[in-house]
Amino acid sequence: MSLRIGILGAAGIAPAALVKPASASSEVDVVAVAARSLERAQAFAAKHGIPRAHSSYEALLADPDVDAVYNPLPNGLHGRWTRAALAAGKHVLCEKPFTANAAEAREIADLAAASDRVVMEAFHYRYHPLALRAEEIIASGELGSLVRVETALCFPLPKFSDIRYDYDLAGGATMDAGCYAVHMARTFGGGETPSVVSASAKLRSPRVDRAMTAELRYPSGHTGRVECSMWSSSFLKISAKVTGSKGSLGIFNPLMPQAFHRFSVRIGDTRRTEKFPRRETYAYQLDAFAAAVLRGEPVKTSAADAVETMTVIDEIYRTAGLPAREPS
Repeated sequence: MSLRIGILGAAGIAPAALVKPASASSEVDVVAVAARSLERAQAFAAKHGIPRAHSSYEALLADPDVDAVYNPLPNGLHGRWTRAALAAGKHVLCEKPFTANAAEAREIADLAAASDRVVMEAFHYRYHPLALRAEEIIASGELGSLVRVETALCFPLPKFSDIRYDYDLAGGATMDAGCYAVHMARTFGGGETPSVVSASAKLRSPRVDRAMTAELRYPSGHTGRVECSMWSSSFLKISAKVTGSKGSLGIFNPLMPQAFHRFSVRIGDTRRTEKFPRRETYAYQLDAFAAAVLRGEPVKTSAADAVETMTVIDEIYRTAGLPAREPS
């Protein structure tokens, strides 16, 4: 039995995040794509070897040969179409950030909990052996009690007409890059959801951040910092550092370690590095989604988990004096 997935939108991320790993999977088939025009859907389908093209998202959701949907639409549309997919009885793999804000995430999480469908947020890094190993080391107590967690995702996006800068589509650096930094701060912070102590934004427009830094405090008492940007002096920064009472863990590129990574543990005067497979994060993510749908296995990035991440993002925006995003 295979999982038949349809794509909502001919998005640029879909080939890497879904089509390519599905082509190497014995459990997943990409069977359909929908776009705002039939011509665009047909072109995407022909390019990527997808059997069917639909002229609307509604038509794809009504397709009886589609078991699940991949939702890579703009941020402000994630909630609307995940909700519609659930109403149509489909499982959902939704790109991050899960929704426009925490209230919408909570609504979707409640709908998911009341259904028998799998709803999973696409934080692909979370399923790679590197992230699992980091989580294992932190939980083992090897680093001692946690003292500080620092995570960052900064990259250059100088195309300011990009939808990721559009407030009406729930854009902003904290939504696009910062959701990763916040999620990593939760993952590598002992699984706790922190509160926001302070936050400072650099603006692209009055309501849209191009960069953000925030100081955090966790329920257990340790502190943290998240840094993100799509245009700032931090040109490229993808990292996580966890400091404990006995030692520290430093990770260079926890996001896509298949491209390059450095994973270093320092305990006292000793230091070691560990290496991880070059298999892509997206392949591990798709394995997890298929295992959840086909065999009922749990996922690490559930709808309930997304509520926690979106709660921190909303709090960062409020603390920085900016409005939370709204559904489109």
